[in-house]
Amino acid sequence: MQPRLVVIMGAVAAVALLPLGGAAAGPVGDGDAKSPLPSPAEAPAEAPARKAAEEADGESAGEPARASRCGPELSSPGGVEAQTCVLTEGAETWARTYYRNATGGELAAVLTMMGPGARTVRMHCAIGAGDEPGVCETPREPSAGTLTAYSAVAEFAAGEAGALLLRSGSNSAVPRGS
Repeated sequence: MQPRLVVIMGAVAAVALLPLGGAAAGPVGDGDAKSPLPSPAEAPAEAPARKAAEEADGESAGEPARASRCGPELSSPGGVEAQTCVLTEGAETWARTYYRNATGGELAAVLTMMGPGARTVRMHCAIGAGDEPGVCETPREPSAGTLTAYSAVAEFAAGEAGALLLRSGSNSAVPRGS
């Protein structure tokens, strides 16, 4: 299946992309020997994720400034792991989700980036049955605001109309003191 891109402009109402049946998520890191998800600060699918945080690199040697805003690494009891980020480089912004599919079957993923002015970009990605880390991302778009004006969500399901296995977002909850 080829990835499909959908660009929606105008007011965004509630978006229900996949059924909620069976959706559950918890922190990644159950002590297994699998290699970690790729890092948003490095090349796609080449290095382990070390943290889900907002990072920024200053311009150096003529390179454009880069920043990322990521949600937590999540896993589902069914075997899907993901971390979703909004990234900027220079005057471009896009969404990316890093994933691992240990379900044993193929999955469908929908990655949606929401930005200022009710602009939404949606990417459909077919996820193979392998257990190797992978990446799904939206095309780069001209930035229309700051990094914090954008958010992204990735939803993973068993097939096009299957039950939702995991939902991963770029915005994590603010930690609360005890």
